[in-house]
Amino acid sequence: MPHGDDFSQIGVSAVITGIRSIMSVESREARQPWILLSPSLLAVTLLLFVPLLFIVVYSFWLRTATGADVAGLHFENWHEALTDSFYRDILLHSLKVAAVTTVVCALAGYPAAYFVAHSSGNKALLLLLLMLPFWVSYIIRTMSWINILGVSGAVNTLLLWSGIIAEPIQMLYNEVTVILGLVHFLLPFMILNIFVSLDSLDRNIVDAATSLGATRWRAFLEVTLPLSLPGLAAGGLLCFVLAAGTYITPLILGGPRDAMFANLVFEAIITQLNWPLGSALSLMLLGVLGALVLIYNHFLGMGQLMKGLG
Repeated sequence: MPHGDDFSQIGVSAVITGIRSIMSVESREARQPWILLSPSLLAVTLLLFVPLLFIVVYSFWLRTATGADVAGLHFENWHEALTDSFYRDILLHSLKVAAVTTVVCALAGYPAAYFVAHSSGNKALLLLLLMLPFWVSYIIRTMSWINILGVSGAVNTLLLWSGIIAEPIQMLYNEVTVILGLVHFLLPFMILNIFVSLDSLDRNIVDAATSLGATRWRAFLEVTLPLSLPGLAAGGLLCFVLAAGTYITPLILGGPRDAMFANLVFEAIITQLNWPLGSALSLMLLGVLGALVLIYNHFLGMGQLMKGLG
């Protein structure tokens, strides 16, 4: 017959075995999300963080007069990028163009998003039509403005045929056409973000405001518009970041004075093969836009932006 001490040892062993089993289950449950996320984390690491690390390293290399890159910790590229007024003026110009583009997209996109959100029966069709431009290459859509606004384009041809003008008007290769091309590209992003915000609103709130004596216009200004501001801010952030970092639109529709900061990065890396300076310039732009995203995330959070992108 086992003694009392034996029973005690058996009980302690059972308790220890149970604790180990519970800890093993909890450990597996804790590791499971990381196991499921590991493919995505590996892809993000290899495709985003590793290339970004190379860019950071390249920015401290030195480009010699012979065209060779000297590895090391040199700050000449950063000194040139941060102190040269040429780069500062181009950066400010890019931010100004991006801001104007964002404002135009907001003014043009809000009525369209409001119409889609309040349409009945054909909402899916309207969203499909809104997504149709994404089925065509961005470069082709940008170049189509040459056939519309060019000297022999559709607008000049119509004006000449109607007798309004006697000779073609030069409408391309200026800041206005760059903004026009950016609005053409970014307007769907703005509409989608505002639509998500408007579509999630409770219509009973507006009805309650009108039943309490508010006009439709006042109900919109004091109820609908404030509640849709997160979607408007998300669309504004997305349009601003994409506009400030573009180089295709000013390259195709802009003139020599309409280059944006991304064009400088393209010129330094692709044309001049100056990877160190191009890396410093790209990180400079990334820092400015990243600071803007952090400010947005601090005040509004990224949840609304994720809804618009989803």
